[in-house]
Amino acid sequence: MRGHLARLLLAGLLAPALVHAASVQHLAGRTMGTTWTVSLEAAPERAASLRDGVQARLDEVVAQMSTWEPESALSRYNRATAGSWHRLPAGASQVVAASLELARDSGGAFDPTIGPLVDAWGYGPARRPATGPDMEQVASARSRIGWERLQLAPDGRLLQPGDIQLDLSAIATGHGVDRVAGYLLSEGITDFLVEVGGELRAHGRRPDGLPWRVAVEQPAADDSRLDDVQLVVRLDGMAIATSGDYRRSDLVDGHTVSHILDPRTGQPVTHSLAAVTVLHPQAMQADALATTLLVLGPVEGLEWARERGIAALLVWREGQGFGSAMTDAFAPHVVQP
Repeated sequence: MRGHLARLLLAGLLAPALVHAASVQHLAGRTMGTTWTVSLEAAPERAASLRDGVQARLDEVVAQMSTWEPESALSRYNRATAGSWHRLPAGASQVVAASLELARDSGGAFDPTIGPLVDAWGYGPARRPATGPDMEQVASARSRIGWERLQLAPDGRLLQPGDIQLDLSAIATGHGVDRVAGYLLSEGITDFLVEVGGELRAHGRRPDGLPWRVAVEQPAADDSRLDDVQLVVRLDGMAIATSGDYRRSDLVDGHTVSHILDPRTGQPVTHSLAAVTVLHPQAMQADALATTLLVLGPVEGLEWARERGIAALLVWREGQGFGSAMTDAFAPHVVQP
């Protein structure tokens, strides 16, 4: 989970509107190879304790689901022998269950067993190769993935059918945001904005009584400059996540390729979709859905989101600029200028 998680999810695509008030505490730290911030309304003397509590919850997510930590629960599962069953921690079990449901619904556009492909293309813990994988290496990696091979028992035990390598990077950050939100609510904090690696979730109100707001950037054809704000959304008890590749691509064998991998083909996506922003009450769902839609592409992804009532904004390359469309479920959350 290290920096790869932040790279996949492009943390810089979302920027919270800052609120300055004496009652608002701004907490910060590092996790998963990226940073976290929390803005909340609480007495100043509680700040240190709350910060420690937030960090502890995020450390638990890393200990459960990091592929970069050799002794995480996920890494131990990935090394396990064929036919063995493993009782996952509650959080990891919840994330795997959500991943399997989304994999089934998306026809494998989202697949938690993508680990071998992630490694083959150099985005995992293994050292990155100087060149991209050849057809034989991609075929070998694809032969080892397949969400249909996973069996999750009702008691949280997960079967290792043999050579399965889970990678939950496209959903675990959002789960971390939800864990922090749950902790703050348990501490009686009802007004807050949580951000981990660009994934955000808000609850309650700002000190001025208004909902928390987040600016979504407009992609720029020239990456050397800062992007303009495309729109502002209201986070009224909602989470928001963006996945995209317009700020992140790689040079492989002399060609620019996306870092977003399609589990169904084993290759980087080649369509025109540049970024997807999703709103959902759960950050875990927003996180995973944004990645899924980015894999599906501008046409199939938009139709898939509309059919399911998903609040999504899709931005695609169009000539020298960008086109965009939002679903009906996304529109009510946009702050009108």
